Amino acid sequence: MVRRVAVIGAGVSGLASIKCCLDEGLEPTCFERSEDIGGLWRYTDSTDDGRVSVYRSVITNTSKEMSCFSDFPCPDDYPSFLPHGLLLEYFRMYAQHFNLLQHIRFKTTALSVRKRSDFTTSGQWDVVTETDGIQESHVFDAVMVCVGHYQEPYLPLASFPGIETRFKGRYLHSQEYKDMEAFRGKRILVVGIGNTGGDLSVELSRVAAKVFLSARNSTWVVSRVSDHGFPFDMVNTTRFNHFLDWLLPSALTKRIRFWKFNSRFNHANYGLASTKSSNFKIIVNEELPFCLLSGTVVMKPNVKEFTESSAVFEDGTIEENIDVVLFATGYIFSFPFLEESVRSLFTDNRSLYKCIFPPQLEKPTLAMIGLVQLTGSVMVGAEMQARWVTGIFSGWNKVPPTSRMMADVLKKKPPVKRYMMLLHSGENLKMSFISYTSDIASCAGVKPSMLRLFLTDPRLASAVFFGPCTPYQYRLVGRGKWRGARDAILTQWQRTLKPLRTRVVDDSPDS
Repeated sequence: MVRRVAVIGAGVSGLASIKCCLDEGLEPTCFERSEDIGGLWRYTDSTDDGRVSVYRSVITNTSKEMSCFSDFPCPDDYPSFLPHGLLLEYFRMYAQHFNLLQHIRFKTTALSVRKRSDFTTSGQWDVVTETDGIQESHVFDAVMVCVGHYQEPYLPLASFPGIETRFKGRYLHSQEYKDMEAFRGKRILVVGIGNTGGDLSVELSRVAAKVFLSARNSTWVVSRVSDHGFPFDMVNTTRFNHFLDWLLPSALTKRIRFWKFNSRFNHANYGLASTKSSNFKIIVNEELPFCLLSGTVVMKPNVKEFTESSAVFEDGTIEENIDVVLFATGYIFSFPFLEESVRSLFTDNRSLYKCIFPPQLEKPTLAMIGLVQLTGSVMVGAEMQARWVTGIFSGWNKVPPTSRMMADVLKKKPPVKRYMMLLHSGENLKMSFISYTSDIASCAGVKPSMLRLFLTDPRLASAVFFGPCTPYQYRLVGRGKWRGARDAILTQWQRTLKPLRTRVVDDSPDS
């Protein structure tokens, strides 16, 4: 029987895990190496401690209604898309409301997590931590690893001949970027066109002499602002749309999606994407198309090599006098505190059962929380994972036998050749937000039945099926049911519009 649970990391996944442990009557102890909560979202000017944090100007790509904790809506006067400071304040509200801080040991690093000698029967772990230079050993019945996948910068310098040996300018990873002032007047090459690469290209274009953006794959650019000015994810991430994706042939849904993307602007004309490409990603950025249209950002293909002051691209073109190369090439995860016999069981989240459990372990007492890439908010996915996992720890939920878990992992893993090709493209490995959260909710016994809802509460059912798939839907039934879930769903559009009502105009027919 699991009682004492170690939670490693006090970011959003760690906070959700602590709260879910308390909901199940477990005893969590969270170890956080820094002095505060927030993880990635706690901005600091310094990069000396090696901790990855957001840059100064970052704003969430997913709206507050689609990203909040399922039983704790964001304040209704918060804007739909949150700067990092407001998001951190929301985390503080959540932690204080549910009394989570008393379970966190700050400035404490997890040095090692090892199976106990009797693990096959007890499932217990030896955890060694360090606080102010003093090491301490603990025994826990289970461990929830909540450090996420933004851990070590991925800097593939070997793929760019000359960057280390010939290039005289400066090169850095986006982890080191904090604000644009240090780059004023420079000619900058940004390598990588994920969300970070797009954001930093736009921001740097305001102060740089010129920004070049190098992309290897087709990239579709969408705006946070969708139909009628509502948040893109609230309009598009619905169970109805998900049903259509399941119902229609994939080739047709892909063509429809590309047609919608191109309805704003033709991506081929901008050098971004072709409808013929099978390897593509989607990024969220309202300003990048205008920067391309105004020439402050120039699209370029993949870099072939670097000389002392220039970049040579695969199409044969050359850009001279490059001062700075900024690599927005993503991150890799590693868990040095896990013993090698456990760490070797998974190379990525696709090697884990439901992206959570190493299936080969004799006991399901180690869970990786937040190590998942979704088309929607990872915060919601992490909370759903934590609810299911703590239900397993407390004995309410079960995992299947090892053989079935292994079969499930193998079935869902892409073919080796395609997988290696896509491994570092990130977006291509993302899973459907609704598919994944619904799958975990079903395992946890908290997925709502649409048929039952339509029969018992048609108004709510319509909002659940045709409206945005907000996290409150997973608090309607089952363990952890929240009495405020129905009202939160029926008032989600009002909370979206309220922060915009700072100047009300008369839009009546006779005005």
